[in-house]
Amino acid sequence: MSLDVTFLGTGSAYPSPARGASALVLRREGQCWLFDCGEGTQTQLMRSHLRAARITKIFITHLHGDHFFGLPGLLCTLSLQSNPDAPSKAPVDIYGPLGLRSFLWRSLELSHSQLLFPYAVHELVPTRDQCPAEEFKDFSGWDRGEELPQGPPGRVLHLDPEEDSYLLLEDEQLVVRAFRLFHRVPSFGFVLEEKPRPGKLDVQKLKDLG
Repeated sequence: MSLDVTFLGTGSAYPSPARGASALVLRREGQCWLFDCGEGTQTQLMRSHLRAARITKIFITHLHGDHFFGLPGLLCTLSLQSNPDAPSKAPVDIYGPLGLRSFLWRSLELSHSQLLFPYAVHELVPTRDQCPAEEFKDFSGWDRGEELPQGPPGRVLHLDPEEDSYLLLEDEQLVVRAFRLFHRVPSFGFVLEEKPRPGKLDVQKLKDLG
């Protein structure tokens, strides 16, 4: 399995003309997976050799602005680059901490942004020991009692205590999990684990060779 990593931004907190905010792209079999989406990520993509239209999954580590303030703008840019007459594409899957779904829906709704492609937000429910006690905020009830008719679909993912991680996706080649990190706000790391690939043996040839 071929994997290719491109750093779009390694800066933090304060935007710099020479160094983008946090963003990294993993290329896998023609798809692009984006990890974090700080301000200016869409511009950094245009400067790179990557095609933003190939982004199929986005992973957000935590809800500090320099890691996700670029997300609404990037989605709008992807929509502008979409062909409205093309066959409907699969949703862009977005993974991140609880609260991300509400942020995206409200940002796009308030700005009257209509995306030409579907997206789904899969939220990771943090535990209270992922940040200082005074910094922990429970976003689980933010949208309770509200109707979000245009809100994106998605799953709410809880920690698997046996694996001490969150299972995000699995296919025939790899498993993607999130694990807890300690920061000023609840944060997550992501691990891609390639499944074993048994080799192919020519049994008859081995027998012939003794």
